[in-house]
Formats: sequence, C-alpha cells, structure tokens
Amino acid sequence: MKKYLNLFDLQQKVDYKNEILSGLTVAMALVPEAVAFAFIAGLSPLTGLYAAFMMGLVTAILGGRPGMISGATGAVAVVLVALAKSHGVEYIFATVILAGTLQVLAGVLRLGKFMRLVPHPVIFGFVNGLAVIIFMSQLDQFKNNDGSWMTGTPLLILLGLVVLTMLIIWLMPKLTKVVPAALTAILVIFGLVTMFNIDTKTVGDIASISGGFPPFHIPIVPFNFETLSIVFPFAAIVAGVGLIESLLTLNIIDEITETRGRGNKEAVAQGTANILSGLFSGMGGCAMIGQSLINISSGARARLSGIVAAVMLLVFIMFGSSLIEKLPIAALTGLMIMVSIGTFEWASLKTFNKMPKSDIFVMVVVTLVTVFLHNLALAVIVGVIIAALVFAWDNAKRIRARKFVDDNGVKHYEIYGPLFFGSTQMFNEKFDVQNDPQEVIIDFAESRVVDMSAIEALNKLTERYQKLGKTVHLKHLSPDCLLLLSNADAIIDVNVLEDPTYKVAVDKV
Repeated sequence: MKKYLNLFDLQQKVDYKNEILSGLTVAMALVPEAVAFAFIAGLSPLTGLYAAFMMGLVTAILGGRPGMISGATGAVAVVLVALAKSHGVEYIFATVILAGTLQVLAGVLRLGKFMRLVPHPVIFGFVNGLAVIIFMSQLDQFKNNDGSWMTGTPLLILLGLVVLTMLIIWLMPKLTKVVPAALTAILVIFGLVTMFNIDTKTVGDIASISGGFPPFHIPIVPFNFETLSIVFPFAAIVAGVGLIESLLTLNIIDEITETRGRGNKEAVAQGTANILSGLFSGMGGCAMIGQSLINISSGARARLSGIVAAVMLLVFIMFGSSLIEKLPIAALTGLMIMVSIGTFEWASLKTFNKMPKSDIFVMVVVTLVTVFLHNLALAVIVGVIIAALVFAWDNAKRIRARKFVDDNGVKHYEIYGPLFFGSTQMFNEKFDVQNDPQEVIIDFAESRVVDMSAIEALNKLTERYQKLGKTVHLKHLSPDCLLLLSNADAIIDVNVLEDPTYKVAVDKV
C-alpha cells in the first residue's frame, strides 16, 4: 500500500525548468487537438478541452508513468460518434463514467500484465500507423472551411511557416537545449505573425476555447437496465481502446527513457480520470502518444510536466483564450508533423530483409488497419491474433516422434514438441496402429499435453489401438498433464504408466 500512497518519488532528480516549459508546450499543442477530437465526436469544443484538463491532471498525479500525457483522443472520439448522434451528450457522459469504472476494475484485477502478450512487430506496426495518422490529420489544416485545398498566397504562407517551425525544432537542439525547441518554434512563429501582421489561420478560426471551470454534472439519463444496455457496449470499447493505447504508449515511453512504468497503476489512474471527466462535462480519453513524445523529447521525466500542462490548459480556457486563439495553426501543424516523423520507427524499415516474413506481415497489417480504420484497439487485437496463429502453426510443425522396439517386443514412441490443437493431426500421423505390436508405450518426457484437443487426440488414438486388441501406456507425463487427464477422466480412458525413477521438478509453495 505504501507504494500506491507514494505519488511522487522524492529521490527523483527533477529539472524544474524543463518540466515547466515542457508542460507549457504540451498545453499549447493540446488545444487544437482537443477541439478537433470533440468535433469528430460531434460534441462542443469545451467538452474536449475539459476532458483534456481532467484526464491530464488526474493521470499526471496518479498514473504509473511519469512524463506521459493523457487527454481527449481521436481513438475514443471515433467510438463515441454513433452514440452522440443517436442519444446525445448526456449518454456520452454516462458512457465515459462506466468506461472509467471498467478500467479501474481492470487495474485492480492486475490485467495490465496481458500487455506482455503484445509482440514487438505489433508495437512497431502500431507506432508506425499512429505516426501516419498524426501526419495525415495535419493535412486538414491545408484546407479551407469548405473542405477545398488552399491555393495561392494563403497556401504558400502556411507552408512557409510550417517548414520554418520544423527547421527550428530540428536545428535548435543542435545549438542549445536550454529551452525546449517546440516551445521556441511556437513563440517564434507567433512573434513573426504578430509583428508582420501575417494573414494566416489561427486556433480561433477553428473554434472559441473560452469557458469557465469544468462544471460538476451528473448525467441526466434514466438509471435503469435499458440505459445500461445502450451505454455498456460503447463503454466496453472505450475502456478497451483507452487501456490498449495507454499501455502501449507507456511501453514506448519506457523504451525511450530506459525506465519502467507500472501498467496496473496506470489503468487505475486512467479509469479514475475518465470517471471524473464524465462527472465534469468531459468526453473522456486516454494517453496521447503525440503529446507524450513532445513532453519526453523536451526533456520532461517527472509528474510535474503533466500537472503543468493540465493546469495551463485550464488557465488558457478560463483566462487566456483570447491570446491562445491567436496562435498560428502553422506552428502547431509543424510541431505535430515533427512528432509524426519522430514517432515513426524508421529502424523497422531496415528489418524487412532480416525479420521472419510472418513478423513483417504482422507489422504491415497492424500499420494498415491503424491507418485506414483509425481503430487502434482493433489493429492491436488483429496483430496479436495473427501472431498467435503463426506461433501455433510453427509449433504444430515441430512435433516429432522417435520410434524403437525394445527387447520385450514393446514399441516405444518418444514424443518431442507440444501436443495441442494445432499439432494433433501430425501427432496422429506418427503412429502405425495396424502394424504395431500388442503393447505400445508413448513417452512424453520431451512433450506436453496442453489442451482439450490434445486429450481428445489421445482418447481417439487409444480407441484405435483397443479396437485391435492392443494396449497403450502413457509415460513420463508431467504433474499438470496428469491433472488435465484426471479432470477429463469422464471422456478419456488411457493407461498412465508410472515410472518410479522419473522425477519432475516443481516449485515449492
């Protein structure tokens, strides 16, 4: 319990300048994205901004990965679109609260450990797909309000400012790291636009961000089973998408910082943040890989940066909206394009001739699903399923049998490799039932009976021998295999040959 109460690591060396400036940079970058995601979900801009504030603040304080930024996200927004259109914003708040409850439950039950099942090619594909999405989403800034592409002078001005932003972010770290490059780029572009009165798109052209403190609000929905049946499917998807995206982002930040976050604690924090977001008029969300990378690349490593980002975002909403609305979109667009370039795993392109073809296939599929469907959870799930099937197929081909007849005329089959649903057919092909002698011993010293399909395969093989009046003994079964057969004794009848000289090492309790 002590670790959970110890929210701040007092032994961690904190660079307060970097933390505060990084948080300020992230807060500026959060504004247009939160507004855009709210529009995607068909909600008001303040719904997205309140979610960004609440998610960012709660996860910064309670989360399991210092330096990671959470807020309103496109992955969650896409899930909520249909519900917002059919039932309105009150059902959105109820859904977010229920999703948060499910996430807290997942954290308490320590389900974060299942992220270990996500293979590295899936993470590569997820990150690359996300980088492409971040880049593609910035192309909308090059369109007019009617959806047509910009032309002429406005396009050239926007392109020039975007390229200048990218150059500053690229070059400045080579000169000095006293001030975060991203913040410097935003301030330089803002200064140029203001000084020379350059006519270009600003945050205010997207929507007004002026508002007050997030109002506490209990969703006005009927508290009955019908409401639950409406919101639960959406809540379950939001919870799943949020946890997958958050825990994968946590893993990526872990690799960059060479430290280790706590997945289950992050799940509880994400859930708590979503519950409070729903109660304070927010649309909910999860970890944001783009903003997290901005924060980490600016040098932030502690919780302070996330707290500063959330508090400054609220300050912008309540007191600084007129100033923030003047920020050129070009500066934020250039920043996010640099984030997408930094997010993409360029090293993965070098592995195409070195990695197994199955891993390359998984990586490409996950990337394509992420890019075209914008469903990050589905992309990861599809990748894990494909990787699992490939693993099962590879292991199915590895089952082998060494055969010999001893001095007593007993035929021995020494099995190598796991016996499970994928290998049962090849297992059956190893036996010559018609020509085998009266007594057969199947030795599992180098094998393992894994599942129900394996038990059924043994049962059918035994029956084939019994029809010919022959006896089969199973030898060298490990304790877990014996337990599996014992539990299935109602459907299988096999002879287990006890070997007094055979010992199986087990861990002491």
